[in-house]
Amino acid sequence: MAVMRSIFYVPGNNPKFIEKAPSIPADIITLDLEDSVPPSEKENARKMIVENMKYAASGGSQVYVRINNWETEMTDDDLEAVVQPGLDGVTLAKTGHPDDVKRLSWKLEELERRRGMEIGSVKISMLLETAKGIMNAYECCLASPRNVNAIFGAVDYCRDMHVKITNEAVEQLWGRAKVAIACRAAGLVAIDAPFVSYKDTEAFERNVRDGLQMGYGGRMIIHPSQVEPSNRLYSPDPADVEWAQGVVKVFEEEGLAKGKAAVSYLGKMVDTPVYDNARDILAAQAEIDAKNKK
Repeated sequence: MAVMRSIFYVPGNNPKFIEKAPSIPADIITLDLEDSVPPSEKENARKMIVENMKYAASGGSQVYVRINNWETEMTDDDLEAVVQPGLDGVTLAKTGHPDDVKRLSWKLEELERRRGMEIGSVKISMLLETAKGIMNAYECCLASPRNVNAIFGAVDYCRDMHVKITNEAVEQLWGRAKVAIACRAAGLVAIDAPFVSYKDTEAFERNVRDGLQMGYGGRMIIHPSQVEPSNRLYSPDPADVEWAQGVVKVFEEEGLAKGKAAVSYLGKMVDTPVYDNARDILAAQAEIDAKNKK
């Protein structure tokens, strides 16, 4: 699965921001057709996105487009415009029900067939940002084989819940945890919410670490200054990589090769779950290394 530590959003109708997209070292650049684009600018944004998708990808990022949700009656127009060769995925705003995802998957296949694209090449990312979406999180995550991640949308979630959003994020705990668990159960990457106080780097990094402990693997980014800490914090710690390499070597050479399922490493017992955890760390680092070599 593609590396998704940082997903940077760019208004689809803003030439200045689009021009800077290739210089942003985010794993995914998402060109936006939803909240950052006013209704009067939607058609212009569609045209600009189609013209600039390959340009936005020229810095090495994957390119997604955030599309309007079905209730707006703009989704079909968004998809007809942007599903073109070079598009890696779409993010469905305000996903509320698994049928929203199934409908999107069917439409993507129809467009891929019509335009001679590889079937299944356009992936689906879901924004779970309403009470309804949070309650249906697991079912939404299972709704299509195209699904690769789900994003917890804290701002709209708090608005829908009629609560004030804070940097401490206590009001988000239940919904945030539910999205992470749903993603893990469905085999998707959990993407944490945008952190609106973008100038408070210390609070941002603290919030990222909280999300890491919930199982999040990446972040929706709203300001370029958040990309570097996001990439750093969602990558395995170098000390953990070194530990994992030692665990795998000892367990395979002193354990598996000799018919044992438990060995000692650095004064601690290493059994199969510890070995599997070490292998997960090395696999994550290998994905990042492969991306960096491209």
